[in-house]
Amino acid sequence: MRAECYYDDYDKKENLHFDSKVVHGALGCDPMTGALSFPIFQAATFKHREFDVSTGYLYSRLQNPTRQELERTMAILEEGYEAFAVSSGQAANMCVFGMLVDGDHVILSDDLYGGTYRIAEDIFRNLGIDFEYVDMSDMENLENAWKPNTRMVFLETPTNPMMRVSDMRKIAEFTHKNGGIFVVDNTFLTPYFQKPLTLGADIVVHSATKYISGHNDVIAGIIVIKDDTFSDHFHMQLKSRGNGLAPMDSWLLLRGLKTLSLRMERHNSNAKEVAEWLRKHPKVKKVYYAGFEDHKGYAISKSQSTGFGGMISFELDSHETLVNLMNNVKMILFAESLGGTETLVTYPLTQTHESIPADIREKLGINDRFVRISIGIEDVRDIIADLEQALG
Repeated sequence: MRAECYYDDYDKKENLHFDSKVVHGALGCDPMTGALSFPIFQAATFKHREFDVSTGYLYSRLQNPTRQELERTMAILEEGYEAFAVSSGQAANMCVFGMLVDGDHVILSDDLYGGTYRIAEDIFRNLGIDFEYVDMSDMENLENAWKPNTRMVFLETPTNPMMRVSDMRKIAEFTHKNGGIFVVDNTFLTPYFQKPLTLGADIVVHSATKYISGHNDVIAGIIVIKDDTFSDHFHMQLKSRGNGLAPMDSWLLLRGLKTLSLRMERHNSNAKEVAEWLRKHPKVKKVYYAGFEDHKGYAISKSQSTGFGGMISFELDSHETLVNLMNNVKMILFAESLGGTETLVTYPLTQTHESIPADIREKLGINDRFVRISIGIEDVRDIIADLEQALG
């Protein structure tokens, strides 16, 4: 007997508000058994019903029911056409850059995650792709960098780690007018605060390891496309590269998504308080946080996002102060990554941005006094108290 699930047809989820969508997912529960926790289909292959008639599933490298539930859920949340769950955020970017061919020119944020820079420079530049890095918070820089062979614009907003904000509507309009593809890394804000596809982006990518998971227990990436233009490309990437997300990891993301709205609200409110506190500390020389009203991109953020997220960067008065901070935090954890329930403090110079050449890091302001902090969902009083005692 087939169990009836609430909103069994996942297309009907568009009638729900976001906070309900993250809880109920695409199918939400298992249509066959009614299990409220969507099952982990730990299967490599699937039995055919009869000759030339399948269940829709053939082999888990191609598609798996657990991964499909995650992908459909992410497409709903980002308001896109289709989503693809892959083995890491790096794998997601590999799939995106896999669209490029010899002779293509790509414009990227000059301030971006070091792993993205490494993929561009150490892998795809060797395949004849030309990469150029510009500050796209100023549209004039993008316009000046455009070439006849520009194929793609790849944007982080806010950027990692300098928290620059770019106008996605203007970038999308300019990119499409000139025949390019507009890709946005939405890791920092997630679809809870920002939906780039609704602002003109063609493709959204996530390091789902971060806020989508939210619990520092899985490595994963997500790609969401606006329409079917690139659908065949990404299906081929998963089929041929074999980088589709495993069933257990897909299930962990589904579980994490159920609390995304609650977590993002807490990350956001905590970060605002911590950023204001840091700004007043005598050993903190500068704070980079998109939620300050005097931030250059504040008005743009308000026009395209509904929150500022949980990420802050700041520069200390000396390297000695930085070392003391890293060594003396107690509740806060000195660890690479972001977006989990715990507050993490990171040293970009040797962790997240070690692949960026020294001259570029120095130009951006990523020096030996520079700290990035991912604000968790703990009591904000405890986060501030730990920073206070560690800074001395």
